[in-house]
Amino acid sequence: MTQEEKTAIEERIVDVLRTVFDPEIPVNIYDLGLIYRIDLKEDGELEIDMTFTAPSCPAADFILEDVRQKVDNIEGVKNSNINLVFEPIWDQSMMSEEARVELGFD
Repeated sequence: MTQEEKTAIEERIVDVLRTVFDPEIPVNIYDLGLIYRIDLKEDGELEIDMTFTAPSCPAADFILEDVRQKVDNIEGVKNSNINLVFEPIWDQSMMSEEARVELGFD
């Protein structure tokens, strides 16, 4: 895959991640800052490191499965590995400007 193709697929990945929501928060997981790393390999293998706002998130299984299903359906992604990480610990500073405004933090 060319660098241009890789960039286009990575942009689609971000677009898809913006459609995933924690049912308790009206902002998508990408703008919340829950996605720490997106690493698309040349062979279509995708690694995503993500976290939750709290380690005991009751919707964790639902959110992880939603992410997995959506990224696996992107053309160019052969297989995905979604890694749940808790370092660094998530905090509100990781949110996008839009997310802070939406949630009333700015």
